[in-house]
Amino acid sequence: MLIDSHCHINFPDLADKLPEVLANMREHAVTHALVIGVSRPRYPQVLALAEAHDNLFATVGVHPDDPDAEEYSEDELVELAAHPRVVGIGETGLDYHWCKGDLAWQHQRFRTHIRAARRAGLPLVIHTRESAADTIRIMQEEHAEACGGVMHCFTETWEVAEAALALGFYISFSGVVTFKNARQVQEVAQKVPLERMLIETDSPYLAPAPHRGKLNEPAYVRHVAEFIAGLRGIPMEEVAAATSDNFFRLFAKAGG
Repeated sequence: MLIDSHCHINFPDLADKLPEVLANMREHAVTHALVIGVSRPRYPQVLALAEAHDNLFATVGVHPDDPDAEEYSEDELVELAAHPRVVGIGETGLDYHWCKGDLAWQHQRFRTHIRAARRAGLPLVIHTRESAADTIRIMQEEHAEACGGVMHCFTETWEVAEAALALGFYISFSGVVTFKNARQVQEVAQKVPLERMLIETDSPYLAPAPHRGKLNEPAYVRHVAEFIAGLRGIPMEEVAAATSDNFFRLFAKAGG
């Protein structure tokens, strides 16, 4: 059993061939996937997928990379999070790659999501890009350890991973870990305790080797598991079992 803990199969390239995407998941023993909310306009698509398929779950949130995105209030996030198919808050966090200048709006958006997650009792799905120090600082200031969550598509240093682990967060690896030049990520994937690890595709982006440069999909999370198993010198089945158990431990509302 494998679980894709972060995907965007509501995005057009994958939504247009959803039956094939779901069939490929079954063929590769990917039993469940978490479809991530990134904006208000796209959230109905995310929720509809989770409502229509027992093995898909949803999150609700607004991605940090769009300064003009229509916001959710803290109360709105809490209300939407009460839906039985919504198991987490996010994607949220900080992104200094795409956003420059005065980023007070981005910091406030992140804080709103953390506060909503604490109130809702649901874990956070955190995106951080070129912003690790501020991401960890805000997590600490807002007591994100009270709700926990996952650092998705992790590409930071071991020191950042340690800080997130100290707050009770999980570390999730995407297809990036399979890239030849991703030595830093590979080092972290060797060190993170197996009981605190998740795997994901972030599809339709970041397809793992041997599909790099092509359209990514949840079935390819198997390649992430296989690569990490090779790094750690353990059977792929051990990575699959641990990350699946971890998924249901973190996203407890998803059952198991």
